[in-house]
Amino acid sequence: MKFPFPGHAPWAWSILLCASLSTWVWPIAAQAQAASAAPVRVEEPSDTDDDDTPAERERARTQRAAAAATPRFEIDMQAPEAIGNFLLRHMEVQRYRELRNLDANELGRLLVLAPANVRELLATLGHFSPQVEVIPPAGLGEAATDADDAERAPRTPFLGTVVVKIAPGPVTQIELVNISFVGDIATAPEAAEQRADIQREAGLIAGLPFSQADWNSTKTAALRALTAKRYPLGRVQNSLADIDAEAHQARLYIELDSGRAMRMGDVVVQGAERYDAITAQRLVRLAGLTEGSDYDLAKLQDAQRRLAETGYYDSAFVYVEPTADGETLPVQVQLREAKRQKVVIGIGGSTDNGARLSFEHIHNQVPGIGWRAVSKIQLEREDQLASTDWSSIPNNDGWRKIVGGQLAKQTDDFTTTTSQRLRAGQTQLGVEFDRSFYLQYDRARVKSSLLAPAAQDDAKSSITANYAWTRRRFDDMVFPNRGYGLAVEVGAGYTLGSDRQPFARTQARWLTYWPLGAIRQAADPVPGQARDVGAPGRRTQLGRLALRVEGGAVVARDSAPIPDTQLFITGGDNTVRGYGLRDIGVPRADGTIGPGRYKGVVSLEWQRPIFNADQRSNWENVLFIDGGAIANKAGDLKPVWGVGTGIRYNSPVGPLQLDLAYGLETRRFRIHLNVGFTF
Repeated sequence: MKFPFPGHAPWAWSILLCASLSTWVWPIAAQAQAASAAPVRVEEPSDTDDDDTPAERERARTQRAAAAATPRFEIDMQAPEAIGNFLLRHMEVQRYRELRNLDANELGRLLVLAPANVRELLATLGHFSPQVEVIPPAGLGEAATDADDAERAPRTPFLGTVVVKIAPGPVTQIELVNISFVGDIATAPEAAEQRADIQREAGLIAGLPFSQADWNSTKTAALRALTAKRYPLGRVQNSLADIDAEAHQARLYIELDSGRAMRMGDVVVQGAERYDAITAQRLVRLAGLTEGSDYDLAKLQDAQRRLAETGYYDSAFVYVEPTADGETLPVQVQLREAKRQKVVIGIGGSTDNGARLSFEHIHNQVPGIGWRAVSKIQLEREDQLASTDWSSIPNNDGWRKIVGGQLAKQTDDFTTTTSQRLRAGQTQLGVEFDRSFYLQYDRARVKSSLLAPAAQDDAKSSITANYAWTRRRFDDMVFPNRGYGLAVEVGAGYTLGSDRQPFARTQARWLTYWPLGAIRQAADPVPGQARDVGAPGRRTQLGRLALRVEGGAVVARDSAPIPDTQLFITGGDNTVRGYGLRDIGVPRADGTIGPGRYKGVVSLEWQRPIFNADQRSNWENVLFIDGGAIANKAGDLKPVWGVGTGIRYNSPVGPLQLDLAYGLETRRFRIHLNVGFTF
């Protein structure tokens, strides 16, 4: 084997030179590294002498701390306020303001790079042709001439003020947003609605000023909508923001790859120890996660909600783990079971009934039958209640058996009503529909302190067969903006005792919301933050109207002894504001108010948004008119009215509303408090 020498191969000199240098440089570098790693003690000059008094030493320490906290330089931002604040938060040079070792040369190098950094930041706000000028502090270049001089020169506490002049120029407008699809979603007929929804939501930013935050948010929202149904492995395959800086226009393109459509598989339950795993599997199936159904994130969340609402579990997580290998996704259910028994003590209050104290005992698995029992005692100023409700585990169709009992006492001025109720039947609770049918026994007795014992009425009792049906079609079950709810109850039965007569009872409730005005345009966001352009965030400018209508009737002979708890009475926070609890009814012989056989209630409420600095806040103003009537004859219904206004706060747990109402009949003001939305 022959080796070329430098004379024969001139390039070999370079190799030999590098090798020889490395043999010298490597030991030197290693020594330097070892020296730097070794601990070094630096003696800093002391500002105090041993003879200084404690006050003088404290003053010296204070002066050193103040010098350390003094910024090395300031920035005079000459730009529109919102843009200037954004730049001051994100400029690279801003990070070095309080760096103690920063010298004039280092600041100068930073300022050379500052204009490019500012232009990049302005581009994220849609300004692609700005004028940027960064002016260093006066005399900055004379502070030190070279590195040696900089080391010898004393470092002044303050290097000066950097002036940043910004003329952002016109903002770029989004001309179009184009969404294209590849994969199964591109051709699947059943995915046509999903494609249209993604394109419509992404197009909401068309016509708005471009910002990087909006662009990122749009891509994220499009991907979320893609992976929410059928395609959990979907991804953004390509995206492009085509900016025409001269025309100040942006064209945005997103290409979504759905991959294969995936379907639900078996339900796998983990953590079922106290309670049967079949219960969890049934509830998951009732949410629509049947084997072979399309993957649907909303149904997974519904199944999770159903499990949490049963009371059997402290926490429940329902999820799938998509993989590229298969098309069937086992539904994973992780449970943390609640204890079999629990006691809850509650304290609350209402403007109708004053302070409230409650005791609740929950048994999730009654020995012998495995039912769930909820027993409660509630004490209020006017009402006292003791109840127990037992329910079985739901069957495959979601129906469960129910048995319940209740003892109640109500005090209204000079009248006291004591009642007992027993109920047995079946119920089915769903997301949109609730249904139940049951037999019910009622017994009630009314006593008046104004009447002699001989003049008091005897207890009245009845038994009825009932059916109840409820439908909810609101766009949001916490903060509804549109939609309706309808609840209907019908029943028929007999009065009991010596005078047995048939009667029928029915009542209905209707609640609907109508948005008012045009959709409010997306507000200008804080620079760097995305606009809320989605439908939930862009509610109408004038808020909404809420119309509530209630009606009820008991059809029977005039002589039929129907228990008071089967009749109707109204007034109070949730019915007719401006009147007290159960203030609207039929006058009794002793002058008190009692229930009647016919009921009519109507309420119209205007819920107006409150805007703060052109931004919609969580506060709303409410104007309303309520009316209600109770009578023993349908032709005698004469409504009394209440009008008022209130303030409403949309808290994370639901709306909190405080109203001031004026009763036109009583000519008195009343305060009413409502918490949450239920139907």
